[in-house]
Amino acid sequence: MKFKAPVAKNQEYTGDIIDLTYQGMGVAKIEDFPIFITNALPNEKVVFAVTKVAKTYAFGRVVKFIEKSPQRVDSVNVTYTQTGIAPLQHLSYEGQLAFKQHQVVELLKKSHLDIDVAKTVGMETPYHYRNKAQVPVREINGQIETGFYKRGSHTVVPIEDFYIQDPKIDEAIIVVRDLLRRFHLDAYDETNNTGVIKTIMVRRGYYSHEMMIVIVTRTHKLSMVNELVAEITKALPEVKSIIQNVNPQQTNVLLGDTDRVHFGSPVIHDQLMGLTFEISAHSFYQVNPQQTEKLYQFAIDKAQLTGEETVIDAYCGIGTISLAVAKHAKHVYGVEMVKTAISDAKTNANLNHIDNVDFVVGKAENQMARWQEAGLKADVIMVDPPRKGLAPEFIEAATAVKPSRVVYVSCNPATLVRDIQVFMDHGYHVDGDIQPVDQFPQTTSIECVVSLVKD
Repeated sequence: MKFKAPVAKNQEYTGDIIDLTYQGMGVAKIEDFPIFITNALPNEKVVFAVTKVAKTYAFGRVVKFIEKSPQRVDSVNVTYTQTGIAPLQHLSYEGQLAFKQHQVVELLKKSHLDIDVAKTVGMETPYHYRNKAQVPVREINGQIETGFYKRGSHTVVPIEDFYIQDPKIDEAIIVVRDLLRRFHLDAYDETNNTGVIKTIMVRRGYYSHEMMIVIVTRTHKLSMVNELVAEITKALPEVKSIIQNVNPQQTNVLLGDTDRVHFGSPVIHDQLMGLTFEISAHSFYQVNPQQTEKLYQFAIDKAQLTGEETVIDAYCGIGTISLAVAKHAKHVYGVEMVKTAISDAKTNANLNHIDNVDFVVGKAENQMARWQEAGLKADVIMVDPPRKGLAPEFIEAATAVKPSRVVYVSCNPATLVRDIQVFMDHGYHVDGDIQPVDQFPQTTSIECVVSLVKD
């Protein structure tokens, strides 16, 4: 018999919100059939309209609140919801921290793992924290605009205050946008792959206040470039680097391969954990340094280093964790697939006069096997993988080295819980609790640190 959903598109229903999904949507149920509702919070009663029906679930939007949650924040900006910049802005910050802890608890429960989850460590000021912005430039109603894409589309919503970005970065974007208007430069047309200015990227050092502006163009020619540089530097004295990046491809990849430095240096500098890092247009660098310092400190504490250990830092990037750990360890080995990141890591080691680190280019799982063959004995392995988590081959190779401890920094609790189970199958158990850290307030992203020790 064909299943018939108990709800229909465009119809209105009344329901109690019983949970919040990992994407921050409220969950209501009708005849045990889940409906995911934007802008709804647990402990609310709402009238909602169904916007889409699938086989096992539906989506809806709030039409009217009958009862509101005490955790609701009413002063929300609709553009932040439309663009997905701040999908949790309608939930109090205390509620956001509890939501993130709850997400990890629920994932562990589903996997029948009995592990404690500490309270999420938040920020004192949970907005204006991002030290990097990349905003599309488009012509809207005959005028150049900067903003962000509407969720699930390539339609740009004009925005001047991005809420979660450093206000100085927002100010810089407006300065550049106004100059592009003044000099009548052409915005990129995505549909026809015509026009010139695709994106403005701004990076600003949280401690150093050094600023980099990258103008991404479709063409090699950038008209009025000297006038543009002169006006930008006059308006923004913090600017230490102005770069034109050429990206002629019709692609979602932001930066192309060609950089032209039109002013200052190809890099800026900033500090993290008391160390200085060189940041280029292409560098991967944590966008919330205040919380990153807390995150890394938890990782170092959970590693329980005495200064005598050999540490492997897999997925080391530009060396931020490796170099922070180096003063607590005998020697650190970092591995990373991205060649330019390893080149940056080596530069950063020299910059900070750290000589007990070695960085190599390679896939983490392959390099682990090579190190094992070479007889390298690691006491501690630290991992900070991308959202997809660790490959089973990596865990196989890492546990074959028999480290006494593995410290796992995760940006996706779902893959973290999955990987913890695999480590357990290889004779490791969680030591202490899982520590969530709120790296991205107002969003649903969750970072965690956990330590696993050999049985």
